Amino acid sequence: MIKTLSIKNYAIIEDLEIEFSGGLTIITGETGAGKSILLGALGLIMGERADLKVFFDQNEKCVIEAFFDVAKYDLKTFFEKNELDYEKEVVVRREITPSGKSRAFINDTPVNLDVLRQLSAALIDLHQQFDTLDIHEVSFQLRMVDALAGNAAPLRQYQSEFSEYQSNRRRLEQLIHESQSASKESEFLKFQLDELNASELAEGEQEKLENELAQLNNAEDIKRTLGGIFHHLNESENSLVGQLRDVSRSLASVRKFSTQLQKHDEHLESLILDLQELATELGDIAEEIEYDAERITEVQSRLDLIYKLQKKHQVNSVGELLEIQAQLEKQLGGFVNISDEIQRLQAEVKQSEKRLREQALQLSENRKTVIPDFEKKIVQQLGELSMASAKLEIQISETGELTATGTDEINFMFAANKGSRLQKIKDVASGGELSRLTLITKSLVASAIPLPTLIFDEIDSGVSGDVAQKMGNILRDLSNQHQVVVITHSPQVASKADAHYFVYKKETEERTLTKVKKLSPEERVRSLAVMLSQNPPSDAALQNARELLEAAN
Repeated sequence: MIKTLSIKNYAIIEDLEIEFSGGLTIITGETGAGKSILLGALGLIMGERADLKVFFDQNEKCVIEAFFDVAKYDLKTFFEKNELDYEKEVVVRREITPSGKSRAFINDTPVNLDVLRQLSAALIDLHQQFDTLDIHEVSFQLRMVDALAGNAAPLRQYQSEFSEYQSNRRRLEQLIHESQSASKESEFLKFQLDELNASELAEGEQEKLENELAQLNNAEDIKRTLGGIFHHLNESENSLVGQLRDVSRSLASVRKFSTQLQKHDEHLESLILDLQELATELGDIAEEIEYDAERITEVQSRLDLIYKLQKKHQVNSVGELLEIQAQLEKQLGGFVNISDEIQRLQAEVKQSEKRLREQALQLSENRKTVIPDFEKKIVQQLGELSMASAKLEIQISETGELTATGTDEINFMFAANKGSRLQKIKDVASGGELSRLTLITKSLVASAIPLPTLIFDEIDSGVSGDVAQKMGNILRDLSNQHQVVVITHSPQVASKADAHYFVYKKETEERTLTKVKKLSPEERVRSLAVMLSQNPPSDAALQNARELLEAAN
């Protein structure tokens, strides 16, 4: 609900402030006094583009500020999404500098115009006679029908499941695409894994095979060399072991004369034993080593396979090949998991679609139940507003496609004159007809749908007398449910006001200013009388004005 609107340095407004009633606020005034300027200023609050011609004083910035009570609106999510501090009272401000720079603020936090438009759309519903009104929108038509059908709770449940259904469908499509794209890749990966599995690689295998191959290829040299070493160590006439024994015998002959020599004698004996053991082991190795052409072929073939796999995978060790093998197993396991997930999601989507169609069918039945009475009341009230030949038909058809609101498509079909063909509202209704139709439909759903502040500009254009009186009654009833602001030339409509503002021009020595004044009860009588007759008003007009106000109360 808008509480106040402050305008500084805008058009022919130097500085003014309007305080709005929570019910019906009426704004009247002479043609050209500045009522449209008020709406222009309000448009800036709603995120419209600024015109550099708006300045009252070209050297000062223009500031438009509106104060809202948003306690009854569900706006916490909007504020959180846009990183704004949520409060039950919100100040929206637009500033335009003489250089053309425009800034917007919500509770003193700078925001871009898109954010401002989103917020203002939830707070203000501005109807000007030749604007594109939201009754044109199929989504709003459906929203009204749903409000009357009591579909709020079932629709929330449906939309919650529909959101999950859509998410699962997108995920399913993504997985199917990934699965199709991965089909050839998985075949290639499986081929690589099968090749590695068939090779039966073992950690450290390459080093052992390379050592064995080197030994086999040099078997004769190794055997000859080891045999020669064995002979020199243990068997030749001047073998090292024999020479050391001679040394040991010489040392033994004198060791009794010194305890130190005994220790060295023992050390020498130990060296002889170690040398004999070394000779024996080298001799055994020499005996075991044999040139084996068949084994050489086997080892070389195995190493060739290992080298081939290393080159193919661009690595240098069997350990790295084993890591690749493990990775391939993991990747292929992932493809299996995708297949399982696809099957799970397909089953879940199928069950979810079945439940959604059942819920959509119930939503549709609820809508069809209330449409005839809604049509009847709209046509009846159109007749009361001097549109006796008008017809309205709400067409509902089942599309078969699940959407966020079910499977129904709704269209308000309208004909203003007798014999005219019913057509979609956007294709046939004039500005005045749309205004009345909008007023009627919104008044009928006022208690069932959360509407923002409704602002009507000359909605009563072209009507007077009893029709204007009835339109005023509709506006007054609507204001019992929602805040309504009406700019009007009709005394019948103006008489219904909770707060009545008069817009006028004031001449100074230098220029013309727009001023706004809240009328007292007696001032209201005179203002209505002028609207009924002339200025100054006649006694009869004054009496008529008093009667209008008494009837309104």
